[in-house]
Amino acid sequence: MSILRHIPETLSGPSVWTGREMQARQKDWLIQLSDMDIADLESAARQYLSLGQDIGDITKGTFPLTHFAGHVAKMREKLIHGIGFEVLRGLPIASYTQEMAATIFCGIGAHLGSARSQNAAGHILGHVRDVGADAKDPTTRIYQTHERQTFHTDSADIVALLCLQDAQQGGDSLLVSAEALYNRMRAEHPDLLERLFDPIATDRRGEVPEGMQPFMTIPPLNWHAGKLIVFYQRQYIDSAQRFPEAMRLSDAHVQALDMFDAVANDPDMHLTMRLEPGDMQFVYNHAQLHDRTGFIDRRPPEKPRHLLRLWLSPEGDRPLPECFKQRYGSIEIGDRGGILTKGTRLHAPLD
Repeated sequence: MSILRHIPETLSGPSVWTGREMQARQKDWLIQLSDMDIADLESAARQYLSLGQDIGDITKGTFPLTHFAGHVAKMREKLIHGIGFEVLRGLPIASYTQEMAATIFCGIGAHLGSARSQNAAGHILGHVRDVGADAKDPTTRIYQTHERQTFHTDSADIVALLCLQDAQQGGDSLLVSAEALYNRMRAEHPDLLERLFDPIATDRRGEVPEGMQPFMTIPPLNWHAGKLIVFYQRQYIDSAQRFPEAMRLSDAHVQALDMFDAVANDPDMHLTMRLEPGDMQFVYNHAQLHDRTGFIDRRPPEKPRHLLRLWLSPEGDRPLPECFKQRYGSIEIGDRGGILTKGTRLHAPLD
């Protein structure tokens, strides 16, 4: 029996949008911080830094916000129940130390949800930059290169970025609605769409929790509790085929994955934005896929493209299917996601 019989032919709601629509609706997602907002954030950061604690230990209580706490609460609703993303613009990071910028970023994150580990080393504060890693190496995390990433999701409920330095050329941020992709494929390629609900192997890229396989078998698309949930990283799906025990991709699966990528890359479907230094982007990971174009770094080399990243798990989120335990460990709302391996210790490195 086809799983599509249990899913509406057309999904609707605020998180179903096209890039063309969102380009015309910038006021809905691009928010300019006011002087009062910035003063509130700076005051909370100075108070936390006076405690002499690791940034990784920051909480709502130790990062006290006044009026801006109300905006963060509205942003959480927008992420989970609304369009699914927001960009905060205007943070004057040129006048900050990296520690100050990271404290403000992690403080906002603490008001949104609990921070999650982004790698086997337990980093809750990730650094997105080209470290010269080989994109063709099956153990490389693509964000450590300057290559195009392709549309994908991360291993958390919310992914957030703070731009410290943009690239000389390229490095644009792209977003696409998973539900809009579903609607397009349901109308044009329903046979291929159905294959995306099959369990497909995704490479863990060497970060393997104790007792687990080196790959996961979470379907790219999941229908659970009346919601469409996306889990997708094509490069990692392809590299998982190096494991003999992984399910082989059939011709139909490859065609379905190729069509999913093609629809996502339609310029009318995705939204393209250029993150400026000081911009903070927040994306709801279960309803959107994100991407980054390839880039060329600035010269001199001491000013490379550099973003900080957070993975967050908020309260009041949607339930996830059982298969997500393979990646998230727990699927308990507000305490799930991230990458944990034996001996992982959570901390927030500034370098």
